[in-house]
Amino acid sequence: MTQQSSIPPYWFRLPPGFHDIGPGDRASLNAFAEVLDSADAQQELSHLMDALEGLTEHDVVHTALGFHPEQPVGVTTSLFSLTVRRVDQPNPRLAVARTALSIANSPLWTNADRRFIDLPSTLPCCLVAGIISVPDVKHHLFQARVATVHPDGFHLLFLDLTSTSTQHADAYTDILEAVAHTLRFSDPEPSAPAAAGTSRILDVLL
Repeated sequence: MTQQSSIPPYWFRLPPGFHDIGPGDRASLNAFAEVLDSADAQQELSHLMDALEGLTEHDVVHTALGFHPEQPVGVTTSLFSLTVRRVDQPNPRLAVARTALSIANSPLWTNADRRFIDLPSTLPCCLVAGIISVPDVKHHLFQARVATVHPDGFHLLFLDLTSTSTQHADAYTDILEAVAHTLRFSDPEPSAPAAAGTSRILDVLL
């Protein structure tokens, strides 16, 4: 849940393999990079933290990194983010539909699929997923974006999952849709902790 008083309350759950990260973690990551004794790692982590700090200027309130083993060796990575923006459109369904259309019509997409999602909250929700081409980025990226509205009627929520592992587009789309289904807007009742699960990309569906 967000701790910023100006943001309406929300709760959600990420699957195994995702780790919360924010601008306040720069010192810890710098220490980690020093232990690795790798100039490349230090540079990459510095770029990452600079990017995360920049996201806060765009109403991003939560970020997490996903790390999932990939056979035969290696790790597939992704970035999850949650954005909350105020909206002046009095009709929530129209606000979500217009937002989803605007996302899908972005010139960044090389191809995209979009569909509406039935959430437990019954709030209007749309998912757009596909391949994007970002200026100054050598490789294409996969991105899935979910747009929905807060019950207060004054805020839109955007859940994003981005990765260079375009071969796992379907799995990442399913993951983000599953995360969207965990969205709650009142404090959920305490429950017994779930058993630890695998973090392989193909096995992390909620």
